[in-house]
Amino acid sequence: MNSTDIYRIEAGDFPLLLGSSTHKPEFIYARGTLPPPTSPESDASKTPVGIAMVGTRRPGNNARELCKRLVFSLKGTHAIVISGLAQGIDSLCHEAALEAGIPTIAVLAQGLGTRIEGSRGDLAKRILDAGGALVSQFEPDVVAYKSNFPSRNRIIAGLSRATVIVQSKKKGGALLTAEFARKNSRELFAVPGDFDSEVASGANDLLDRGIAKPIFRPESLCTALGLPKSGGISFEELSLAGCNLSDDTKKFFLKVNGFRKTFSELQSESGLDVNQLLTILTELEMAGLAYTEDNFSFHFNGAT
Repeated sequence: MNSTDIYRIEAGDFPLLLGSSTHKPEFIYARGTLPPPTSPESDASKTPVGIAMVGTRRPGNNARELCKRLVFSLKGTHAIVISGLAQGIDSLCHEAALEAGIPTIAVLAQGLGTRIEGSRGDLAKRILDAGGALVSQFEPDVVAYKSNFPSRNRIIAGLSRATVIVQSKKKGGALLTAEFARKNSRELFAVPGDFDSEVASGANDLLDRGIAKPIFRPESLCTALGLPKSGGISFEELSLAGCNLSDDTKKFFLKVNGFRKTFSELQSESGLDVNQLLTILTELEMAGLAYTEDNFSFHFNGAT
């Protein structure tokens, strides 16, 4: 089978987590290479993990850089970037994945035998050429209709262990994807933005209502997701990127990398006083190597 072939997949063979989705279709169509079925309990250090990254078609001026930094934080993991091939955030995330060498899957609101117009068609070809895949629940000859998009968003959320709202207005498809993620009990994250920014209003609203977890720095996404890295970037690479860690912080990190520990455990095991420990944790959080939701439990993952 080559990347131009369209094939049908029945529910029992759905890729990633789609088979355990509460609103899965009876079948899907695909082109390209899809990962095998997984379960919510699958070991993320050994099996592929779908991460949905979605947002508005008309993003802000910093969107390309934001998407790139979010996606690049997943390098060295088993993450697969999943999005909807729409203009704006979706396409930017697919493009960043291709640049980073991370597999990516595009879920379409049209049949895979129909023409994908303009730059989206070029991007779809690049995804297939890079070993990724296109997916749709619609018959190959079905053209895109507005009513098709909720089904597309449902599949994006169903495939993914977590969904990241990068930029979104208060109404739009990205928020539908967020709602489907919640209904499937999947993790939901959002990138906060300026309080008066229209393209950040949807993400900010999710955060304000406590529905999503915040990603304050793009580089912390991998740690927030708890994805282990098979070959993290080096401290030297961090330094070249302008992130210089102290020797004490490096030594501390090498002892805790890959673990989740409470503040009390860290203090007891390290022998550091509160101020010293807080200084080191702040350095690691700023470097995207540590993440905490509550300032009680800390996740460590990244450089070596």
